[in-house]
Parts: sequence; structure tokens; C-alpha cells
Amino acid sequence: MVAKAGAVLYAKDLAKMSMFYSEVAGLRVTHSESDHMVLESALFQLVLVAIPQKIAAEIEISTPPIRRENTPIKLVFYISSIAFARAVALQFGGELNPVEREWIFQEHKVCDGVDPEGNIAQFREV
Repeated sequence: MVAKAGAVLYAKDLAKMSMFYSEVAGLRVTHSESDHMVLESALFQLVLVAIPQKIAAEIEISTPPIRRENTPIKLVFYISSIAFARAVALQFGGELNPVEREWIFQEHKVCDGVDPEGNIAQFREV
């Protein structure tokens, strides 16, 4: 078994969030149950856990989603094309920042974005 980095992210809408991370970050669903989904790449595992219905009913997600900028965590995903991810993110309820807000970090083109529930993520082009 290969050791992987990973993260757990709570989600109001598992299906919508799994589609976003599958299509934008290139992760594939490897396990799915009613209360959680596992998405993976060769070296990373993202577990999406359903927010309990009683709590989820009180959470409003706007369209476009309001960015949750007050959280100290930002997930990072290595992808093949930021331009492609930017176009696809819109189709799946998220958004990447515009081209003029990209920058270079450790030899990678980098761009922040937001998933359908407002979580900020960073995408790095390889």
C-alpha cells in the first residue's frame, strides 16, 4: 500500500462536491456511501463527509458560493492545467480566480479558487 497525504472535508452536498473535486482536481471516487465519499489520486486522498442533516438544514450555500476566508486551512491540488480547471470549475459550481491573480510559487503556476460550498482551495499546475 502506498502512503498518501489526505484531508477530510465536511460537505452539505456530497454529490455536488465530489463532482467538483473529481472534475477540477482530477480525483476519482474510490468509495461511496450515503454519509461519505473517498476521492483519490496516486498520492492524495480526500474524504468528503456529509454534514448531519439537522445541521446541514441550517447552512445556506449561495450561488456563487461565498468564500470562507476566515478558515486557517487551504487544500492544495496539483493539476495539469489551471486554464482547464478554471473553465470546468464554473460548470461544477465553483470558481478559480482570474488569470491576473495567478502567481508563481516554487516553479509552479498557482491559482486559488473556491468549491461549491465556499471552501478555498489552491491549484498548482505541474
